[in-house]
Amino acid sequence: MSKTISVSRREFVAGASGLLLAGAVSAAEQPAAEPGSQLAMQGGEKAVKTAAGSGHRWGEAERQQLAQMLEQNSLFYWQGPQTKLLTERFQEFCPVKHVQTCSSGTAALHIAVAAAGIGPGDEVITSPVTDIGTVIGVIYQQAVPVFADLGAGTYNLDVADVERRITPKTKAIIAVHLTGNPCDLDALKALADRHKLVLIEDCAQAWGARSRGRPIGTVGHLACFSLQNSKHVTCGDGGVVGSSDERFGPSLQKFGDKGGNRVKWGGHEVFATNYRMSEPQAAVAAAQLTRLEAIAAKRAALGNLLTEKIADLPGLIPHQVHPEDRAVYWFYMFRMRPEAFRCNRSEFTRALLAEGASVSGGYIKVPLYGEAVFQNHGFFAGRWPVKEMGLTTMDFTKHQCPEAEAILATGIRTPIHEHMTEEYILDVAAAIRKVAQHYAA
Repeated sequence: MSKTISVSRREFVAGASGLLLAGAVSAAEQPAAEPGSQLAMQGGEKAVKTAAGSGHRWGEAERQQLAQMLEQNSLFYWQGPQTKLLTERFQEFCPVKHVQTCSSGTAALHIAVAAAGIGPGDEVITSPVTDIGTVIGVIYQQAVPVFADLGAGTYNLDVADVERRITPKTKAIIAVHLTGNPCDLDALKALADRHKLVLIEDCAQAWGARSRGRPIGTVGHLACFSLQNSKHVTCGDGGVVGSSDERFGPSLQKFGDKGGNRVKWGGHEVFATNYRMSEPQAAVAAAQLTRLEAIAAKRAALGNLLTEKIADLPGLIPHQVHPEDRAVYWFYMFRMRPEAFRCNRSEFTRALLAEGASVSGGYIKVPLYGEAVFQNHGFFAGRWPVKEMGLTTMDFTKHQCPEAEAILATGIRTPIHEHMTEEYILDVAAAIRKVAQHYAA
């Protein structure tokens, strides 16, 4: 296996500078096509000759943990040994004081929003390019999601646009670490503190990521993780929410367990739903966390290697990661500048597939505000009570985030997972280079 190469600060800056100059590079100035560069779809040899790799995501560690769980008299989460172990292992990599396991990442976010005191008419600023689970809890609390635009290569919140969208009704920011790439947390936290807002980290795709060397989930006031089947670690479905803030942390258990305080029972102190995780789920998740560091480190190395190998290509925007951060690449996405190529994204993608690279166009079909349920403001039996009561004037039919829309229109996604080899990633990079050079305008 070849040696892993990381992206240095100098290389990152040089690559970024090259991208800014890409529009000025003429066809004559672009690198000459390499020998044997005929596209596979035109009869040439495939660039990807190495298998992507595969492996089991669970095994003896999970089997042993489940065997211990079967010796228990109860599978209920409260004071359950599996939940206790999961909590302890979670705190080893995300050292927050208060932790509540729950049924999904969506549940974790709803618990966080409820614990933060978000209520009718309050505004919560977040990303328009994310799973709808990011905002389900906001809407169920009768609050109003406000979508801010994104960075062109980070796919994370543009801090300046977040600030422009703050109003007297704004109560929180949900920072989505999309694809496992940390947001600019220092800037968002400073903004939140300046405006007395709650910063919630949506870490669903970011297990093991680090922001300026700090574990993801430890900068904001609350942190939410998903254990859904596609995530870095999983128990099929599940979630974790944590906080070290004494204003919110003690409430997490109540908002995840029907409003009751199991530490000191005093009836139902708040109104909440049932988002409990069972002991079998906790057993699998606890075992999975023993694998997390290796998974995160491998994905980070592979994604960074791909960036290094395509960063100099005119017309492409590689996945932009701050050099002091660790992105864990739930997937990798690069963008093409349409004016730089003699083809559209669909043709570019088809050419990559023919070369043997597993890619797809975009991510979600439209920004969340473009989904029918938002366009119709039809969240509750086709209605939106807070709008009918005059608590918001939000009109999602007029909402716009130009960069987010451009990202979805020009992005090309390639999988990254821990079973892949560096050789495969180098082959994928060669395929991208081959196709980019062939279609260069």
